Amino acid sequence: MTSVLAGPLSAINYAEPWYVQIIKALLIFAIGFSLVPLVLLYERKLLGRFQGRPGPNRVGIYGSMQPLADIGKLLFKEQFKPRGAIGWLFIAAPLISMVAALATFPLIPFSGAPQEILGTKVGLYGLDSDIGLLIFFAFSAIGSYGILLGGWSSTSKYSFLGAMRGAAQLISYEAAQGLALLGVVMTTGSLSLSEIVDKQDHMGLWFLVPQIVGAFIFFVATLAEINRTPFDLLEADSELVGGFMTEYGGGRFALYYVAEYVHLVVAGAMFSTLFLGGWNIPFWNGAPGFLDPFVVLAKTLVIVSIIIWIRATLPRLRYDQLMSFGWKILLPLATLNALVTAIVLVAL
Repeated sequence: MTSVLAGPLSAINYAEPWYVQIIKALLIFAIGFSLVPLVLLYERKLLGRFQGRPGPNRVGIYGSMQPLADIGKLLFKEQFKPRGAIGWLFIAAPLISMVAALATFPLIPFSGAPQEILGTKVGLYGLDSDIGLLIFFAFSAIGSYGILLGGWSSTSKYSFLGAMRGAAQLISYEAAQGLALLGVVMTTGSLSLSEIVDKQDHMGLWFLVPQIVGAFIFFVATLAEINRTPFDLLEADSELVGGFMTEYGGGRFALYYVAEYVHLVVAGAMFSTLFLGGWNIPFWNGAPGFLDPFVVLAKTLVIVSIIIWIRATLPRLRYDQLMSFGWKILLPLATLNALVTAIVLVAL
């Protein structure tokens, strides 16, 4: 299997050696897992500052070991399942959510041109596909099965209600999320994430400016897709206890936890790629290539910080408000944005 960099990013197509692809795959999953405790600690610290409290500060220097303590606590807890649960589905559901979350991480491009590492040209991405956006939506849909199967296989009414909420919420907001990107796709003429970033570089303008409406819709719909406040109705404590994962504990609960925070990082990286120019630095066209991954990570950190800020600020919506907002406001607005973009492109 070869990996080919196509399109305007490089004038010369190249094939990566098989051992480079294996090393990249291992690094991607290692980085994906290692980011979870870092983002978890960052969120707890940031929420503490927003709420006038210090946050974790006992385990390790400035609380730096707190995420590892939390993970260790979960992994060493006793595994259990309800007596009437469907065993293999109950076990498979959190695995589906985690694998689907990690599978979207390799789609994020961290650099435009391949970088030379130890004499070998290496593309700083896991998969540069001509249909990268479609693969992203496909894995997002697969991840929703982890929520549905987890709630249904638990044979708990609270879990089942949380799963049904999840099904309706994900279907509702996926439609608006997909339509919000039509303007970007039409402007670029491609579904490749690398070419979308490259188009913004050639235009000298991030898509956040001409597609500000699409960016807003995509951001809000993404909050609903990854179950973040104010759209975390799948696990609303007041009426569903723990929601779809009420019956999960220990390591299986930890898998859902990992999936949630990987989704958070991927959401920030995807927004940065689509609307913030990816690795492009404003007003600096000749930036050295080794800075590209750090630029993407910095932009991702900004988006993740905004998502955490929203959690500290906004209350949870009622379920009828959530559904009405998705179908009556976001979906028509996304459709109108796509139509206006098409008209403008034809006129130009």
